[in-house]
Amino acid sequence: MIRLRRSLDNLPVGQKLLAALLALLTTVLLVANTAFICAAYWISQESMAPQALQTLGRLIASPPLSQQALASPAAAEEVLKRLDTYAPLRAAALYDGSGQSLAQLHRGHSLELPEHLDELDNWRHSEFRANQLIELPQPDKPPGHLLLVASSELPGVFYTGTLTASLVILAFSVLLWLLVARQIRRLVTRPIRNLEELSRQVTREENYSLRASRGNQDEIGSLADAFNTMLSRIEAREQQLKRARDDAQEASDQAQSLAEETRHSNRKLELEVQVRSKIEKKLTGFQNYLNSIIDSMPSALIALDEQLFVTQWNQEASALSGTSLDDALNQPVFLAFPSLKPFHAQIKHTADQHVVEKIERVTWPKDGEPRHYALTFYPLMGGGGRGVVIRIDDITQRLSMEELMVQSEKMLSVGGLAAGMAHEINNPLGAILHNVQNIRRRLSPELEKNLEQAELTGVRLERVRSYLEAREVPRLLDGIQQAGARAAKIVSHMLSFSRMSTRQLAPCQLPVLIDQAVDIAGNDFDLTEGFDFKSIAIVRDFDPRLGPVPATANELEQVLLNLLKNAAQAIHQREDDIEGRIDLRTRLNPPWAEIQVEDNGGGMPENVRKRIFEPFFTTKEVGQGTGLGLSVSYFIVTNNHKGQMEVQSKPGQGTCFTLRLPLTTAPEGTPS
Repeated sequence: MIRLRRSLDNLPVGQKLLAALLALLTTVLLVANTAFICAAYWISQESMAPQALQTLGRLIASPPLSQQALASPAAAEEVLKRLDTYAPLRAAALYDGSGQSLAQLHRGHSLELPEHLDELDNWRHSEFRANQLIELPQPDKPPGHLLLVASSELPGVFYTGTLTASLVILAFSVLLWLLVARQIRRLVTRPIRNLEELSRQVTREENYSLRASRGNQDEIGSLADAFNTMLSRIEAREQQLKRARDDAQEASDQAQSLAEETRHSNRKLELEVQVRSKIEKKLTGFQNYLNSIIDSMPSALIALDEQLFVTQWNQEASALSGTSLDDALNQPVFLAFPSLKPFHAQIKHTADQHVVEKIERVTWPKDGEPRHYALTFYPLMGGGGRGVVIRIDDITQRLSMEELMVQSEKMLSVGGLAAGMAHEINNPLGAILHNVQNIRRRLSPELEKNLEQAELTGVRLERVRSYLEAREVPRLLDGIQQAGARAAKIVSHMLSFSRMSTRQLAPCQLPVLIDQAVDIAGNDFDLTEGFDFKSIAIVRDFDPRLGPVPATANELEQVLLNLLKNAAQAIHQREDDIEGRIDLRTRLNPPWAEIQVEDNGGGMPENVRKRIFEPFFTTKEVGQGTGLGLSVSYFIVTNNHKGQMEVQSKPGQGTCFTLRLPLTTAPEGTPS
């Protein structure tokens, strides 16, 4: 293979073109024949064969012929023999009214046709040939069936015709190739050989006044013009060399006279070099001082020239991009800092139009966590040239504080509304539940008062209860009671949501609280959620340095139960088969004690993540959630414990809730 490739590489240009053309014609012919045969086979199997079988089946399904075929196995075999001369047919079988095979016909080697009609579906799963099942009616009897199997082979005349057409096309292609070869030899090979002969003559005679003929107006003609231009320049260069030799002698004489002047100038230059060295030392010290100031800044600063190559790079830029100063200098900024590539248009606009461009917020990963940054592009103008200065500020902490402030304001504003609504709903809700209870009692045959009133009015309580059960009145009462109980639970959440905490915090062991919440969640989910909570892997990672934390145990347990419930539901709603997993962690992060509940569920989009702590906001279906679980949990952590609660989530990557509890009890009245 390597030897053949070398032989092809060493062929003249004309022969290479002819070889390429021959290979192209051969490939086109082979591909066309293959595609034609495949298309003919597909049409035969998908269209012609089913239609032929259907037509043949209709002929045999005529009442006289079908009755004759189903009369006996011998008659069935006689009918099938008439089909033996039909070329598209590969095999056939006749079945009586009970589905038992009467006779079979095979052309070529025998096929394993089903012996009973019930085996037909399984047989079709393993058979690639086209087949048809035709019903054969019988008077006063169950109909019989005829199974026809089409042949999968094309007729031999098709291959003969295809081969003849291919040979004709091949002969025409060879004639075309010979015609093209003649034209290539005239238009390509001959002009190139003429130019080669002229080059050898110039080299042999060193006569640079020779010129090549222009020829055709193509690339070879342009090559001849370029060759003539080269000869003209070489001829001119020879004349210049002759003049240069004459001038060299004259210059040698002048050089001796200038040598003395040069020695005098060198002494002056030594003095200037000493002065410049002192100035450079001062400039270097000043530059180092400026670099120290730039490196000490908390923001990443990057200076670029007009071509967007890096000219200045501080330590924060190295930490953020992972590129050192030596690797970044004099490199395109998008190679040194790939994360800036999406903002190429803004940086270019700043460099060209000398305007300030700002990017309010971008998110980049750092140390495995997402961080938020603000980008500002300043135009750089001065005596040293123009360019761009990029400043990158970390605004993650500021955005977190803003989100906490907004969330706190929402909770405080909704708290008063929740309290008023809860008190207004409690009164009619209590009446509804009380009246439902009274209706049940007054229909009970166990109370003597009910029996006395029924006897006085001539009514039997058993018949009344039978009528009520027939009309499903007890089920309606159950629905009223369940709806009332659910509304009472919502009211209880609203009151807890709005009520300021006056409880005394006590030291609690967080691992013990977490284990209790897991046990309660496991017992509850087995019955209420339609899936086994215990099948989810619970991974505990508790910090041994963390001691007792001031908290209200039952409230904190309620928060953990809400988070475990949401995590289990998120895992249950995943459509893939990934094993469910919940990670429970505690961390000592002074002045906070942190609790993290992380799951590998479906995650949340950003617009949902920002609203999950709002009261009555829920993504669940109607009747499956009140939208108060996380709101109450948020108030318990931030208002009752003066802590913090935040969430991080991405679609398809799970969710992580982080609770921060102060290690020391905050004074009363301290805002969260």
